[in-house]
Amino acid sequence: MEILHVSAECYPVAKVGGLADVVGALPKYQFQAGHIAKVVMPAYNTRFFHTHEFELVHQGGCWLGHNWYHFNVWREVTNLLGFDLYMVDIPGLLDTERVYGYYNDTERFMAFQVAVLDWLNEWQHQPDVVHVHDHHTGLIPFLMTHAYKYERLRNIATVLTIHNAQYQGQFGWDRLYQLPGFDLWNAGLLGWDGAINPLAAAIKCAWRFTTVSPSYLEELYNGANGLENLLNYERGKAVGILNGIDTVVWDPATDPMLPVDYDKDTFIEGKRDIKLQLCEQFNLDPELPLISFIGRLVGEKGADLLPDIIGRSIYEQKQQVNFLLLGSGDPHVEWSLQQTRIYTEANFNVQFGYDEALSHRIYAGSDFLLMPSRVEPCGLNQMYALRYGTVPIVRSVGGLKDTVTDFGEPNGFGIRFIHAAAWDACLAVSRAVALYKDTEKLHVICKTIMQLDHSWDSAAAEYLQLYSSIVTH
Repeated sequence: MEILHVSAECYPVAKVGGLADVVGALPKYQFQAGHIAKVVMPAYNTRFFHTHEFELVHQGGCWLGHNWYHFNVWREVTNLLGFDLYMVDIPGLLDTERVYGYYNDTERFMAFQVAVLDWLNEWQHQPDVVHVHDHHTGLIPFLMTHAYKYERLRNIATVLTIHNAQYQGQFGWDRLYQLPGFDLWNAGLLGWDGAINPLAAAIKCAWRFTTVSPSYLEELYNGANGLENLLNYERGKAVGILNGIDTVVWDPATDPMLPVDYDKDTFIEGKRDIKLQLCEQFNLDPELPLISFIGRLVGEKGADLLPDIIGRSIYEQKQQVNFLLLGSGDPHVEWSLQQTRIYTEANFNVQFGYDEALSHRIYAGSDFLLMPSRVEPCGLNQMYALRYGTVPIVRSVGGLKDTVTDFGEPNGFGIRFIHAAAWDACLAVSRAVALYKDTEKLHVICKTIMQLDHSWDSAAAEYLQLYSSIVTH
């Protein structure tokens, strides 16, 4: 089969969150399975775009309402990522340094989707599947089915993957004129709750839709930021497929971002050496258990609970423990963490922003990884932690529930808690400290979790099976 993935992010080209990791890995595994997998994404003004070799494969122009935009489609020449990478360059819209966060994001991604379909409309052949990811590409299934100028694309199967249903890309009906022409009797397929909703449109119009874990799919039926009734109505099209991780990129035995390589037989020495370097860098005591958090400092990740968790653990519960945080997000959460650091400096440090190399070292050098998420569609961080022999401490939600079994259960290996509350997370921290003191048990768990298989092999096979079922039909 030939699969075209359309996404706003792809690692290592442009990354904001887990969406990039998925789109950077899934097509590679599909390609390795013998299929033709391609990714098309915006050509942001990033270092990757300027430092790698691209060839121009298409030039065109598209109307966005009354505005005309020229666009170029570039192909990465060396097949560096293990699949064909195409980038859509729209001067004045997509040539930005950041992926999101601009006043005209609606126009930016609307133009991107129209440009992709205009380009696809010119292909001499057709792909078997167009796989779109999140709301940034959610208009594509509707336009392929109903826009007049894309009539020849109507029989191409479409699949939507919902990475995070909290973000839906809504905009007003006053912008309907910016879309390519279609029979207005079908306009209802675009709408939800009084607005044009790209994610809702994709759920309605895609041939199938998936979520990034089975548990997240079940949770969405009862809590999807207003889309619950729609998802229940369309549940016959839904499949929950657990994400994997790229086990080539995330391998402590070969990771170039680590100062010391290690595997399941040498992890004790390897993790200790990296932990010593981390603790020296962040002025922490290497003899204490190191609990880390990596991610966006936002409410859905439970980041607003972190100051309370840190303060309670150190001062109320008198735990001998260190905390290390890497991330950025809500300014109020960042301020709270800065205040927390003032009175917990001996046991807590934080680096704001994102640093890919440092994140790898934190996964490797930490004893535990804390994820107090309120919402976690799949979660990749806990899988990275497992791969690096770091025990995850997670709230029992979404993909965290699907990938982490509490060590108190048979064959368990992680620490789970129920409530999105500091007191419950602190109880989990106290269990982690107790486990750290039981060195023999901790080492058995670390060796076990490093051998768990969370590669994309099984997930890629599930996606291919899904494609085959609808293409054949």
